[in-house]
Amino acid sequence: MFQPGASLTFDNANTVLQAGLQAIAGGQAVVDFTGVTIADSSAVATLLAWRRAAQARATPLTFANLPENLRSLIALYDVSVLLGAGSSAGSSSRSDLPHH
Repeated sequence: MFQPGASLTFDNANTVLQAGLQAIAGGQAVVDFTGVTIADSSAVATLLAWRRAAQARATPLTFANLPENLRSLIALYDVSVLLGAGSSAGSSSRSDLPHH
């Protein structure tokens, strides 16, 4: 199980992205966010890239223990379906946000 560390922000996104891609290539199927306490929109982009990499390998990928702030960003950007995040990532869409 791959764990990204305490933060996933613009400052370290590329490093964490690469580490996650290596983990996926090595057969890891779970990314555990238990230790993540700080995340910004770069985290969402990183999750999307990891999902694409796993799909390209035709392997499953699960995001576990997403922190609330990251769940909020996933909901804000309305990408829970793309991430296959389901209820563990706060898949309910906010009805107060405009959708185009």
